[in-house]
Amino acid sequence: MDLITAFATDDGKIFMDRHFGDANYYDIYKISASGMEFIKRIDNTTEEEDEEIHADPKKAKGISGLLKKEKVQVVVSKVFGPNIKRIKKNFVCIIMSKKDISESIIHIQQRFDAIVKEWNKGEERLFFKF
Repeated sequence: MDLITAFATDDGKIFMDRHFGDANYYDIYKISASGMEFIKRIDNTTEEEDEEIHADPKKAKGISGLLKKEKVQVVVSKVFGPNIKRIKKNFVCIIMSKKDISESIIHIQQRFDAIVKEWNKGEERLFFKF
């Protein structure tokens, strides 16, 4: 089995320090317990969040729709905002302490079975902090 995983980034190398939904790009990888393959980079084309509405449900829906089109199962970032409650219904969310995306891929491979198990829970998923 492979997990289609989206990494929130501005440069493809490290996570930015903003919320997941504020990334300029999402780098999509296919990850297995023993390998990985870069699939593509997609632009974050969702609209800016309305400052009056923190945790804007429209933004969460827009990001989820964008990533579902790419068949993403796992989303990874250093920071998630309050919308994590909404997007974890569609994805396994991983809050990563490391800044480097390549190191994060190794962490995901090391915990691959636990992440697959969480994916299989459906909307009752929890999120991980690594």
